Amino acid sequence: MNSIRVAVVEDQQLFRELLTTYLDSVDDIEVVVSAGTVEAARAMIHENEVDVAILDIDLPDGNGIGLGVSLRRDQPHIGILLLSEKDLLELVRTLPKDTQRGWSYLAKSSSTDLEVLTSTIRSTARGYSVIDPKLALRVDAREGTGVAALSARQFEVLRLLATGKSTEAIAAEMELAPNSVVNMLTAIYSTLKVPEDANPRVYAVLQFLSDTAREIN
Repeated sequence: MNSIRVAVVEDQQLFRELLTTYLDSVDDIEVVVSAGTVEAARAMIHENEVDVAILDIDLPDGNGIGLGVSLRRDQPHIGILLLSEKDLLELVRTLPKDTQRGWSYLAKSSSTDLEVLTSTIRSTARGYSVIDPKLALRVDAREGTGVAALSARQFEVLRLLATGKSTEAIAAEMELAPNSVVNMLTAIYSTLKVPEDANPRVYAVLQFLSDTAREIN
């Protein structure tokens, strides 16, 4: 099996080295680019084949969102994983339509969990979008949206799907039979009116991003 080729773009050298060390210990992931600025990242990614770019949102000469958009337009196959200490999910929702597929978001605190980081990288490499589990717990459906039309149980299934969990993992967490989760996902896709030519999982997660807002405590 070919390794997932990763670019790590982070201006804090110690944190960048930590991520690189973490990922170098994983058999199916290979760090091929390590950069601390937008300019360096563009040049190095242009010269190397990259499957997933891990981008800090705040960089000295720009930001990860702008860099990610330009990378996706040049190389549409690249998955983008954004890292930040801030809650910038609203900015992620404003991504241009032609670049939205295959973006994921993790808080920096979550990215130090090797299991969370590697599973998110793998999903992002496959074109899925993954939302930080801690962040997904803090959002609720906006009134009048497709996601708001889901039942409470269906919304919870979609929330778990958005964090990158498989059907089996969702079933285990919710103490349901896998077939029950499959049936609920089918109902969710129907309610959200997933187009026939779309990947239902990708479409549903993007709809989750579009139709939710952070809970007000």
